[in-house]
Amino acid sequence: MEGVMKKVEAIIKPFKLDEVKESLNSLGVRGLTVSEVKGFGRQRGHTELYRGAEYVVDFLPKVKLEIIVEEDLAASVVEAIEKAANTGRIGDGKIFLSSVEDVIRIRTGERGKDAV
Repeated sequence: MEGVMKKVEAIIKPFKLDEVKESLNSLGVRGLTVSEVKGFGRQRGHTELYRGAEYVVDFLPKVKLEIIVEEDLAASVVEAIEKAANTGRIGDGKIFLSSVEDVIRIRTGERGKDAV
């Protein structure tokens, strides 16, 4: 298979999604998958008051982006997400980068970068 591909996974604050998406569009990213997820990191959640009772909200709403790009675009994608998703506050999220062995487009059977 020619051309190494990378998977960029990013967990970000939901209100940053549009800004990140616009930033990725400007790089020419042609597709991404977005999922609503819940989780916690160092921030560990917070305490809320509901009908007079305190309870802990430990899984916070986040958005997970999954983007497959050619290796030479991966660093730019990571940088774009870093800049667009950053608020400077705890809970801004994480970015994970991993290698992708192959991609297959179900409709046509295309493989590799042609399928991205």
